[in-house]
Amino acid sequence: MEILLIYQDGSSNKFWKINVLGSSYTVTYGKIGTVGNVKTKDFNSEENCLKEAEKLIQSKLKKGYTVSEYSGHIIKDSTMTEEYFWGLLEKAKNKGEDQEEQFEWLVTHLSKSPIKEIVRFDYIFNKHYKKSYTSDLWAAAYIVMGGCSDDSFDYFRAWLLYLGKDMYEEAIKDPESIIPHLEALEEEDMPDFEDILSLACLAYEEKTGLDPDDYYDLYTKLTDDAMLDSELELDWDEDDEERLRNKFPRLWEIYGENPLEH
Repeated sequence: MEILLIYQDGSSNKFWKINVLGSSYTVTYGKIGTVGNVKTKDFNSEENCLKEAEKLIQSKLKKGYTVSEYSGHIIKDSTMTEEYFWGLLEKAKNKGEDQEEQFEWLVTHLSKSPIKEIVRFDYIFNKHYKKSYTSDLWAAAYIVMGGCSDDSFDYFRAWLLYLGKDMYEEAIKDPESIIPHLEALEEEDMPDFEDILSLACLAYEEKTGLDPDDYYDLYTKLTDDAMLDSELELDWDEDDEERLRNKFPRLWEIYGENPLEH
């Protein structure tokens, strides 16, 4: 069930929308023409959820809200577009001398956005991030670092994404294209960016004071994305150095016998 209500008089120009799905509902509300704020609530049964939703709807109608059949001009589409997403990551690189400072700027900047925009940022991030979960990239990371666990591969892929749209997409097609970016690393730095994986969650916490469980629950409800990588079957073996060498000869020449130190 989904119902959109509006309230308009001399001083107010508001919308209120409820979407009931199973035993939970999501309410979006705010000034007409904005993306609005959002909140969700879970119940122990679908019946109780529906009863509470009906009660809220009747309460709004008694206050003078009316039903609207069209939401196009009422609720603004997200401003967090693909272009804005990549541009924001690029802008962050000018906001600090290192990843830590740039990350702190990103968290603060994103926390000033509406919650729906924070979730939208995370959704775009995860959509692209999943594309890098490939056997070839894992092999490349293994060569570069002389070993690569599941977690290390996650952090490596996050570092790749932060390089930018064009470089990220090229790395997925040709992992050896990352060599210049590896060579540009400062001494003792590693190709990983673990923190950025929790960027949206931290921005949400900073904005609302709520904990990560609240964020991930909201994210799932708004996007229907479980944030899980698909199963991956590797076409290489860590003990087969010859195959790794033949797979990425340029990477092996540089890092095969002299990997970056953890």
